[in-house]
Amino acid sequence: MSTSTLPMLLRSMRLPTIAREYDQAIVRAEAENWGYPRFLSYLFEAEANDRLQRKVERHLKDANLPAGKNLESLDQQKLPEKVRRQLPGLLEADFVRRGDNLLCFGLAGRGKSHFVTALACEWICRHQLQVLFIPAFRLVTQLLVAKRDLKLPQAITRLQRFDAVIIDDIGYVQQSPEEMEVLFHFLAERYEKKTVVITSNLVFSQWDQIFKNPMTTMAAIDRLVHHATILEFTGESIRANAAKKRQS
Repeated sequence: MSTSTLPMLLRSMRLPTIAREYDQAIVRAEAENWGYPRFLSYLFEAEANDRLQRKVERHLKDANLPAGKNLESLDQQKLPEKVRRQLPGLLEADFVRRGDNLLCFGLAGRGKSHFVTALACEWICRHQLQVLFIPAFRLVTQLLVAKRDLKLPQAITRLQRFDAVIIDDIGYVQQSPEEMEVLFHFLAERYEKKTVVITSNLVFSQWDQIFKNPMTTMAAIDRLVHHATILEFTGESIRANAAKKRQS
């Protein structure tokens, strides 16, 4: 085999980074008197790092996270004390690996969506977990379309590939019986298998506004809280305070 065919062979074996770095690595190895183990280690570390970076980029794209809401832009001093104390543990994502849930309650503008988006970004970048951020109304719409097309099981199976599904603003969805059914089915399928993260402006005592049926409401809540961390976002509206500052 000639050296001219090596890059093509490496790409056919899905080693594009090694193919790209090979010539420069030889020059450096000769200049610094590397042995074979160090030379191979350098090339394969470069390939592994590039694969990891591409994997993170794919997961970030698939997650559909709101732009600009990350850990760096999260003002942790404005978080309630209990939420702030739990943040380091949540960032480690052990509860996601167990398939436990995270439930965030609070009035509009208290920072729930920003908080869970920041968590999701870190879960992807630090732990390479697969996360999906989706508003409740959009999730329900997608499930209804799948049910209409007789493809609801397949749609839920596709969602099961995500380690965590973040359902944002569930309290704003006033469910019809059919909407209630597909949402409950989704929650039931993930129960004790994969993580659900929920933000809601309605506390559990008000969830009859969502599911309408008392028995379904109790069943949904029971599944969600069985293995869950529950956070309350209190205080003044972050958005309202920011608007006041801009006006002044």
